[in-house]
Amino acid sequence: MNDRQPTGTTDLASLAAGIERTNELLARVLAEVATTPSTHAVFADAGYVYAAAGRLVAGTEDRKAFGLDAEGLIEAFIDKARTIFPDSRLLRVYWYDGARRRIHTPEQQRIAELPDVKVRLGNLNAHNQQKGVDSLIRSDLESLARHRAISDAVLIGGDEDLVSAVEAAQGYGARVHLWGIEAAPGGRNQAEPLMWEVDSARTFDLDFCKPYVTRRTAGEGAEAGAGEGPVPSREEVRFVGAQVAAQWLSERGPAWVAELLPGHPYLPGTVDQELLTAAEALLKHSLRGHADLRRVLRDGFWDHVHGRF
Repeated sequence: MNDRQPTGTTDLASLAAGIERTNELLARVLAEVATTPSTHAVFADAGYVYAAAGRLVAGTEDRKAFGLDAEGLIEAFIDKARTIFPDSRLLRVYWYDGARRRIHTPEQQRIAELPDVKVRLGNLNAHNQQKGVDSLIRSDLESLARHRAISDAVLIGGDEDLVSAVEAAQGYGARVHLWGIEAAPGGRNQAEPLMWEVDSARTFDLDFCKPYVTRRTAGEGAEAGAGEGPVPSREEVRFVGAQVAAQWLSERGPAWVAELLPGHPYLPGTVDQELLTAAEALLKHSLRGHADLRRVLRDGFWDHVHGRF
C-alpha cells in the first residue's frame, strides 16, 4: 500500500505556507509604515523669494533697495508648514542662493546658523544672476524622495526648470506642494508648466510678506533710531525676551500663551514679529541681522513661558 500523499496536495500545502509567510511579512511592513511619522522639507529658491517679495512690497527686485528679514520669513514658512502638515515633522529648510565663487556673504552666514536650515549656494555671474541653483534643488529633492527621507516637499520658486525636479520626486512617491508669492495684478511669477505638475499650490499675499520687507531709504534709516550705539549683550536680550513674555501673559492671559507651547521652539510668524518689535522698542536697538541674538530672545521668551506652565 502506498502511503505517500499525492504531489498536488504537497504543493498546495507549500503554497499555502508561502502565502501565510508573505502575509505576515506584509503585515509587519504595513505596521512599520503606519507607525513611521511623516516628514516634510522646504526647498526655497532665495532668488525667487527676494525678487517676488521685493516686487510685491517695495516695488523693486533690486536687493540693494530693500531689506528682507530672511530669518523671520523662514520662521513663518516653517510655522505655515506645521499647520498644513500637523502630523509631520520638519526635516529641514533648504535655502538656495547665489554667491560669487560660492563664498557665503555675511547675510548667508547668518541664515546658515539658523536651526533646521541648510544654505546651498550656486554661483553668481557678472549680471548678479544665479547659476546652478535649479540643479541643486533637483539633486536634493530627488535624493531625499528616493531614500524615503520625506513624504512631502514644499517648493518655493517659480522657474520652469524645476518641473523635472518635481517629476523626479513624485516618481519616488513624494508629494510636492508649490508655494509662491503674489504677483502684480495681471502678472505671474511662476511658470504655468510648474503649477500643472505639483500636487497643490499656495500663494502668499501682501499682508503675509509685508512684515519681512523694509525699503532702504535715508528717512526710514533715521526713523529706526535702533542700531545706533553698542549691540546689547546676550543677557540683556534674554532678559527682554522673558520681560515680553511676562507682559503678554499678564495682558493676553495664560490660555493665549499656552496655545504657543505645542510649537516650541518655534513661534508663529506673526507672534515672532511681535516679539521682535516689542524687544527692539525696549532695547532701543535693532536685532535684525543678528540671528544669534534673535535666538537668544526666543530662548528668554520660552524660559519664562515654561517656568509658568
